[in-house]
Amino acid sequence: MKHLSKLQIPVFIFALTLSMLACNALIPQPDMYLAPDSATVPASVATDTIAPSLSQQLTLTSIPFNESDPGNGYPQYTIAAQAPQLTGSDDPRALAFNQRLNELVANEANVWRQEFQRLPLTSLSNGSSLDITYTLAGQRGDIWSFKFNSSFYADAAAHPGLNIVTLNYDLLQGRELALKDLFLPNMEYLEEIAYYSMEELKKQPYADSFWLEGAQPIAENYRNWNITADGLMITFNEYQVAPYAAGPQSVVLPYSVLSTIINPDGPLALFIQ
Repeated sequence: MKHLSKLQIPVFIFALTLSMLACNALIPQPDMYLAPDSATVPASVATDTIAPSLSQQLTLTSIPFNESDPGNGYPQYTIAAQAPQLTGSDDPRALAFNQRLNELVANEANVWRQEFQRLPLTSLSNGSSLDITYTLAGQRGDIWSFKFNSSFYADAAAHPGLNIVTLNYDLLQGRELALKDLFLPNMEYLEEIAYYSMEELKKQPYADSFWLEGAQPIAENYRNWNITADGLMITFNEYQVAPYAAGPQSVVLPYSVLSTIINPDGPLALFIQ
């Protein structure tokens, strides 16, 4: 029980929990408008990408959003966000993907906006803030993998925080990927992933049985994953498998470790060649 006191932290951790539960919901948010930015980056992060014609037409563009609220009975706050969008084609699959990306960022921002507006205004208030950024963790062909970082500070909290959300998408099929889609049917993939992850986490100085509970083979523990050139990357949020001071933790499982359970005809086909 001595570890439980570490979790008795300010109100923003409650907000973090709410955000982690809500961030994957497809909830349209009309009050958050995202306008295109002129800055673009190459669509592919892999030099040996073999892309079908649809992806070859596309350019990855950053979509900015900025909001500043002076507060009306609650502390002032600012929100800044960058959302990825694919330009260069009006193919319905690309448009649907853009909508999903926009909804994810908009939903995250709206959840935090509501939390900021619930905070009490005090003489010590100096405001809240949220900054949402993203990275293209991996892309080959029409498989796209994004990682979103929500850096936040809730007014009067002891320290800032970071919430991570991931999205993996098959553009050719026009659908969001689930972790099970990577593996052969009826395989105990969670057990394999969890075993490797816990073995890696045990090498860290903070590792003990209490923190490793957050890496048990439960689907919720492995909701944040990315397909990368080096392997399957699992990301654990703050407090999930380590104390706050250690920050979020990531484990990369080489595809060779998962070779017996990967579906060779599935989304990882281009990554394991």
